Amino acid sequence: MSETTATSKELLARPVLKSAISKAARRLMPMLVILYVVSFLDRTNVGFAEAALGTDKGVSAAAFALGAGIFFIGYAIFEIPSNLLLKKVGAKIWLARIAITWGIVSACFAFVQGETSFVILRFLLGVTEAGLFPGVIMYLAEWFPNKVRVQMFAIFYLAQPFSQMIGNPLSGWLINIGDQVPGLRGWQVMFFVEGMLAVLAGIAAFFFLINGPEKAKFLSNDEKYALKEVMALEDTIKDETGPRGILAAMRNGRVWYFTVIYFCLQIAVYGVTFFLPQQVSSLTGQKVGLAVGLLIAVPWFFGIFACYFIGKAADTVAKRRKFGTILFISTGLCIFGSAWAGTNHQPVLGMIFITLAVCSFLAVGPVVWSYPTAFLAGSAAAAGIGLINSLGNLGGFVAPILRTAVNEATGSPTGSMGVYALGVLPFVAAAMMFATRRFKNKADDLLD
Repeated sequence: MSETTATSKELLARPVLKSAISKAARRLMPMLVILYVVSFLDRTNVGFAEAALGTDKGVSAAAFALGAGIFFIGYAIFEIPSNLLLKKVGAKIWLARIAITWGIVSACFAFVQGETSFVILRFLLGVTEAGLFPGVIMYLAEWFPNKVRVQMFAIFYLAQPFSQMIGNPLSGWLINIGDQVPGLRGWQVMFFVEGMLAVLAGIAAFFFLINGPEKAKFLSNDEKYALKEVMALEDTIKDETGPRGILAAMRNGRVWYFTVIYFCLQIAVYGVTFFLPQQVSSLTGQKVGLAVGLLIAVPWFFGIFACYFIGKAADTVAKRRKFGTILFISTGLCIFGSAWAGTNHQPVLGMIFITLAVCSFLAVGPVVWSYPTAFLAGSAAAAGIGLINSLGNLGGFVAPILRTAVNEATGSPTGSMGVYALGVLPFVAAAMMFATRRFKNKADDLLD
């Protein structure tokens, strides 16, 4: 065992460090989860307005698919610059700015007049939200040691199921009551109210977030020192073995490797979530509204437990590789199963497969992010994490277009062929996760 490894394990075992990690988690994680809840809600609530936008504003299925996906173009373009600016001005200001501006844009969807304004606003939503997710990933990597980082990522990821559990019924409810407001449509009320929630979350983030352990008044001096000491040790190892600087990170083969994995994951995530309201509506024969919103909450409820407990258990490299491989395989199989159930009019089986797919892709996300944050530090982390997230998120652009194109090409009456096409990519990611056993990283010694 090396001297560095022994020192790191001694540091991780110290009660003062455990106390610092616990306090930091209690202070920071709730606010970060809230930010991601409203973020995920504002990027996916468009699924509730799909039919109404077509009826009221003439937004065709092709234009809707383009608008749903073009969000990720703006997101990708501004992701790395946003991460670099966060590094410069600090998370406290920058994450608050992101939430406030995207909330304003989201509220403007209430005033969509047709296909052009819809597509433009979706692009601007991606531009204004760019940097939130990778910024938080980088922020957590600066606060929490690698040993507990997947657990923190998993807590952050809980925002997705909470967003869907709370947000889907909320969106359905807002549509229902909005339809009763004279001169307004339900979807307009939904967009405006949920956009304003993001603005309020951004204001709150400015007061709750802390830029680093050294500025944390809620930590004692001993706790600050212990946390900074172990993080400095990990950064030293990253500097020794990982890329240094922005250009080096963007040329690094492992950064591109995990970009492909994350792309495959996002194909699955957004291929399911964008069309989930319509898919559940088709399975159950009910109109999109409160009832469908409540049914959609079921998969995300179970996803909470899968995400949390797997994130807590994945505390070694071997476990992370095993969980990652199995969960990607499960995601692909369950997406296939949901398509089969829809074709064969099996609503109960369809909901079971959708639930298992959601549990799988939710739980695998934190595992994937544990790899790049183990070898990227400083400006290389800002660029590398931004690159993985920005290009990986293009899966969200490809997913709705791929699904629509496959359905049109095959003439699929139920749309199942498009779903099958989306289910192929998680198997590619599974093979790549399994192949990480060939990777050698000195930072892994801190875990194993």
